[in-house]
Amino acid sequence: MPLPSTGGPPLSKAYLIGNVQIDRLLLRDSDYWAEQQVRFGLGCRVRGLDADRKCAELEDGRTVAFQWCVIATGGKVRRLACPGSELEGVHYLRTVADVDAIRAGLENGGRLGVIGAGYVGLEVAAAAREMGHGVTVVEAQDRVLERVTSPIISNFFERQHRARGVEFHLGERVAGFSGDGRVSAVRLASGQEIPVDIVIVGIGIDAETTLAEKAGIACDGGVLVDEYCRTSAESVLAIGDCARHPNDFAGGLWRLESVQHAMDSAAIAADAIMDAPTEYRALPTFWSDQFDLKLQSAGLNKDADEIVVRGDVQDGPFSAIYLKEGRIISIDAINSPKDFMGARSLIVRGAVPDRTQLADVSLPLKKVACQEAAQPV
Repeated sequence: MPLPSTGGPPLSKAYLIGNVQIDRLLLRDSDYWAEQQVRFGLGCRVRGLDADRKCAELEDGRTVAFQWCVIATGGKVRRLACPGSELEGVHYLRTVADVDAIRAGLENGGRLGVIGAGYVGLEVAAAAREMGHGVTVVEAQDRVLERVTSPIISNFFERQHRARGVEFHLGERVAGFSGDGRVSAVRLASGQEIPVDIVIVGIGIDAETTLAEKAGIACDGGVLVDEYCRTSAESVLAIGDCARHPNDFAGGLWRLESVQHAMDSAAIAADAIMDAPTEYRALPTFWSDQFDLKLQSAGLNKDADEIVVRGDVQDGPFSAIYLKEGRIISIDAINSPKDFMGARSLIVRGAVPDRTQLADVSLPLKKVACQEAAQPV
């Protein structure tokens, strides 16, 4: 299963607002790649991959031979298939070009409709409110961030957004969009119409597996890889959003969508290429910036049977720590970086904490009395 994306480049926040320029989003500048003798084939698609012959066929007819191939095709945005979805002013957020188009659409002010109350949707909503726009968020689930966190965290973020002027329609589905050439309203399944000047749809992504599937590489909700990022095809690896890998902290195959995972899996792939294979054992970590709130998460809380709260759950800072059979498996820390850092080592160790000490904010997490779990994560 995938975990909705967060912890990515600040497209939905800082770049959208205009606080950072495009060069700040680049991993490296062009001089670095030239020095490392890395060549780019930009604006050219791979038509097909022949794993047996170890070559890739490009759309322009060229063939590129390889000793190793790394599939890092990422994800493709889920699109709404409803009346009016092709109207001008309905946007998806995946690339710099997408954000540039959104910024242009907001230059003259106006009302923003956000479809989806996941991380991207809430980050865009926060950015738009800071820019002075009216914002209405429509979410099919009954609470914000429902797919990724607990009601404690969901309620906190909904309350903080509402206090800053964001309107919500939760448990509502989009029936379509109205407008004469350009979107002017979001039509809900309930019959209500919400006036808008621009819409951003953020309902998640799916793994981009088309190339791998055409090559006969095993895929199932992502390109299937082992603990060394190796696919079912010899000398072909897969990393990042498109890959579904064995994850100790998930207890099975999992697909992660975050910059941290992309970097961690890239390092594993590089080790495999250098004939120094290292198993993927990284703890999943994520973050989200909304207004003056920073959410930092570590681990996966899907199997939690207990939650311990540290701090002020009304206004923050606070942390929600998730346990399974007494063992710490995850944390959501809001403006609590020390809790986040302290919990990471406890999660990796599978520590069983003293509950009273765990809830005591005067006691740093690294000093909480713990036992080690009989069975590690």
